[in-house]
Amino acid sequence: MHAPQTPILIDDVAINGFHQKLTLSACIGWTMVGYIVSVIGVATIPIANALNLSGNQQGMIAAMELLGVFFGGFVGGWLTGRFGRRKPYFIGPAIILLVSLSMYWVENSHAMAILRVMSGLAVGIEYTSAGSLLTEFLPQRSRGSRLSLLTVLWFAGAALAYIAGNTVLELWGPGAWRHIMASPAIIATSLLLLRIGAPESPRWLLSKGRRPEAERVIKKVYGPSFSLRNIGEVPTTTKMTFGAAIRAGYGKRIFFVIVFWACAVVPMFALYAFVPRLFSALHLTGAMASYGSMAITLLLALGCLIATWLINFIGRRTLIINSFLWAGLGLLGLGLFPNAPGWIVLMLFGIYALFIGGAQVLEIVYPNELFPTEIRSIAVGVGASLAALSSSAGTWLVPVSLELIGIGNTMLVAAGITFLGLVVSLLLAPETASLTLEEAASLVR
Repeated sequence: MHAPQTPILIDDVAINGFHQKLTLSACIGWTMVGYIVSVIGVATIPIANALNLSGNQQGMIAAMELLGVFFGGFVGGWLTGRFGRRKPYFIGPAIILLVSLSMYWVENSHAMAILRVMSGLAVGIEYTSAGSLLTEFLPQRSRGSRLSLLTVLWFAGAALAYIAGNTVLELWGPGAWRHIMASPAIIATSLLLLRIGAPESPRWLLSKGRRPEAERVIKKVYGPSFSLRNIGEVPTTTKMTFGAAIRAGYGKRIFFVIVFWACAVVPMFALYAFVPRLFSALHLTGAMASYGSMAITLLLALGCLIATWLINFIGRRTLIINSFLWAGLGLLGLGLFPNAPGWIVLMLFGIYALFIGGAQVLEIVYPNELFPTEIRSIAVGVGASLAALSSSAGTWLVPVSLELIGIGNTMLVAAGITFLGLVVSLLLAPETASLTLEEAASLVR
């Protein structure tokens, strides 16, 4: 007699056309997010002139997006956990489509602020739904690199916003700001069309006890020879709340995700938003400052690309530790030597921009891998929400810090935050590179 053959787990299958389409859909979603978050930076001045906005009103409108992301992370996590991954998967792009079209007719700062909050809400929903759905379908060996790619596409969307926005303003003048603010509707429409026919996550269906539906999805995606046997460990149908997860032992992982995510994004967003002012304080002006700003943007994207390639070779833990270590050393050098020659300033800024990419890509990978199906989307939502809140605070405090404690000490504070990420990662960052999704989420190794 032959021993029964062990079924091939869906974590071990080869990438197929469905995986490619799902990855493309998530990538376009992250491009849309990077675009819509950044497009306000291109249009701020013509909007302010057209609507007679004060400096305070301009700041309010800029901050409303992050406020929306803060609430959107919690709302998206709850929606995706309660109603499944598929329905919220369409809600985010649909809201962005409606909000972007409404931007074309906006007439005052209050309406603009409300629409920006709604846009941020959609961003938070997109983070939780698209990330969870992609994670729960991808095979183990492709999961890290494909989730990391989302961060690269976020930066691509941000760059596209500046390129497209500046081109439109140059061709049609300041009055074209309405077209710029409405332009995300193009991406949102294409995304909604691409997502037609997307299935529900079989892991989520199993967590709700809906076994026949999960079986149908598995056969549709992987072929008639696949069944529930191929999913490996079946998610529990016992309801797990966020509080129960903490009591069960996931508290350390939740703490790790929140702290490392904040330590990765606070210095980056705060410094990147004020690169011209920081360069001026560091006595870097003229052509070197202009080319330096472009170089740092390219290095941020390059760092994320390199991290996406490295993640399966060196693992998650090694990547995040080295990312925080070398990025922190770059900022430390800027803090200790604020009067260094221009080429040294650019080199140190470049070191930070290049190496922080590792932590940036893991903002999507770790939260999706470290938690079971029942709370995965909520954990991602909490991380995204608190990262948005801390980024908003950090961005607001940079000009205050420059005035109160000077450029050198401001850089030392940024270095301190980055080194905090290093310490937390050394203590708590697990390795999940070679594990199935169930193994990665398990507290028992």
